[in-house]
Amino acid sequence: MQRRQRGINVGLLLLLSQIFQAGVSNIPPVTLATLAVNIFLFVNPLKSVWDVCISVQEGYQRSDWQRLLLSPFHHADDWHLYFNMISMLWKGTRLEKRLGSVLFGCIIAVFSQLIGVMYMALEMSLAEILNDPIYLKQCAVGFSGVLFALKVLINHYYPGGSSNVMGFHVPNKYACWVELIAIHVLSPGTSFVGHLAGILVGLMYTLGPLKIILNTFAGSLSFEGYSPRQTFFNNSGYARHSGDQNQPYNMPQENYYTRYTGGLNEEEQYERAVRNSLNDRVSGAPRNERRPYGFWIPPEQLSEQDDIRIRRINRFDRQ
Repeated sequence: MQRRQRGINVGLLLLLSQIFQAGVSNIPPVTLATLAVNIFLFVNPLKSVWDVCISVQEGYQRSDWQRLLLSPFHHADDWHLYFNMISMLWKGTRLEKRLGSVLFGCIIAVFSQLIGVMYMALEMSLAEILNDPIYLKQCAVGFSGVLFALKVLINHYYPGGSSNVMGFHVPNKYACWVELIAIHVLSPGTSFVGHLAGILVGLMYTLGPLKIILNTFAGSLSFEGYSPRQTFFNNSGYARHSGDQNQPYNMPQENYYTRYTGGLNEEEQYERAVRNSLNDRVSGAPRNERRPYGFWIPPEQLSEQDDIRIRRINRFDRQ
């Protein structure tokens, strides 16, 4: 096992502060375990990123199936980890309280592997259709594919409403598709195919047979004494769990996100990370260095609007 080189990982520190702000005891067990595994493997990676990323060439052609297991739980750097895990904290908590820990654990385990298979299938199809072998070599790493699948489930179990995607209000049922395009345009280094694979796996659950299979399997585990906790909401939006009939509805659903992100929505977290990343560059790293994934925009490419937005979020540092 390798230890990551020493240095100030601002994204990791910010993630840990948000987890402790939320309260470890308030995070459901599967979500907490998923966070812990990703953080542990970031601090103590089993292999380098290039030795765990999944591709058709490395995973399928060379039969290195270990990559299928490891690639979702390794990240390129601290901001890659931060964005994925803060999203997991929000989505995982909401879904686990709705579905129960047993079923949600099955979903995380199956999705993390099935998305890698879907990713390789899509890359093989692109290589065949476009007659370009480069798609066989494209390597992906990180948990974002699973997060796109979980977003599909969020929109399925909590229909209606809209999401703020880069300043535009988009109906939730289309949000994952708009985010798929927006993230790829803003951060070309991200894996478009990996995110698409996540959406397709999520649809396999909401529209296909995967939901029946996982519910049946999770139900068999529940009969053996591992009963999932279900979450119910009254008309005021307050939640309680099955088995808690004597406890009041004391947790407003709309307060979950605020507690876990310090009041920042996803767009504001993105803006803060961009500014912090730029500050890191100015203080030490080369200006034109590219990260192996997105969420970093070279300073010379920032528009006047971007600059205004970055200055606007400075107020959060004083709160």
